[in-house]
Amino acid sequence: MQLVAAALLAGLALAWLAFTVSLVSARMEMARERTSLTAKKQAVEGAASKVDSYRQSIDALARDLRQRQDFIDDLYRTHFGEADGQPGDGATSSPVTQGAVEPRIPADASPQAAALLKIDARQRHFALRLTQAVEQRADRTAAAIRSFGLNPNALARRAAQAQGGPFVPWRGQGGDLPGEFEKLASALARMEGLESGLLSIPSGLPTAAPMQSSSYGYRRDPFNGHAAFHAGIDFPGRRGQPILAAAAGRIIFAGQRSGYGNVIEVEHGNGLTTRYAHLSAFAARAGQRVRRGDKIGLMGSTGRSTGDHLHFEVRMNGEAINPRRFLETPDDVIRAQKMARARFAEIGGRG
Repeated sequence: MQLVAAALLAGLALAWLAFTVSLVSARMEMARERTSLTAKKQAVEGAASKVDSYRQSIDALARDLRQRQDFIDDLYRTHFGEADGQPGDGATSSPVTQGAVEPRIPADASPQAAALLKIDARQRHFALRLTQAVEQRADRTAAAIRSFGLNPNALARRAAQAQGGPFVPWRGQGGDLPGEFEKLASALARMEGLESGLLSIPSGLPTAAPMQSSSYGYRRDPFNGHAAFHAGIDFPGRRGQPILAAAAGRIIFAGQRSGYGNVIEVEHGNGLTTRYAHLSAFAARAGQRVRRGDKIGLMGSTGRSTGDHLHFEVRMNGEAINPRRFLETPDDVIRAQKMARARFAEIGGRG
């Protein structure tokens, strides 16, 4: 009995020991599984975080491209109007965008990222090509201004449009506007100033009469015969013949001046004014805005005059300069003026 009892106790002890070992082993296995599950959960969360971060970067790039496209569209519309070939959605049929565009796309880029990078490349390509075209046009305009004996850079600075408003930083990718678009904006601003300055230069004939009965510079005074300085060019004609504005501007004086008789003076901006003297009558009033070719008066012989004619002057910052260079306009200058005038008319007649 004692042996049986001892055997039973030993069996129970062994069974308890086996149960305890099994329980400990199960708990250890559960702990390992829990650790594994935790690691897998963290891995899934990390992957999800990476996916979310990637998605946010794609969204940010798409938002930046949309903002940049708005910038391109606004620039184009401001300087060229709603013309055919205006860029849109990063692609355009305009000649300035023709040519191969090979963006650098990482091998692991998703289809969405690859599509956005292609749009980015097309936008930058458009900006570079348009900048080149704008710079060439601005250079031609600068040459036209120099042909009048004027400084194109000084004229462009004075012709700059009034601007202002609060500073709102560009919120594109990286916080700065890409260099290609900075250069494009600068080139367009230069072209704008030069073409505005070119259109302010008086270059239209002030009357249909042929010039000149008396030229600019030294002459013998017709009344006393003494040497005198003649500040303009005379156009002989018939009384009542229309007198025309030589360029767009605003009439700043319509009245009488000593020696000139009835006078109209037109301010064209950038320090340039024109003076029309010896008029028989006025066809415009002070403060009125006129366009090139508008009738502003009638030819006469008022003031210190020997007969019906127009005395025409061009003044720069109040000083008389030779008008002849403004009236004998070369063909290339005329073409530059027509292009500038057409562009300003297309974007709302701001010229």
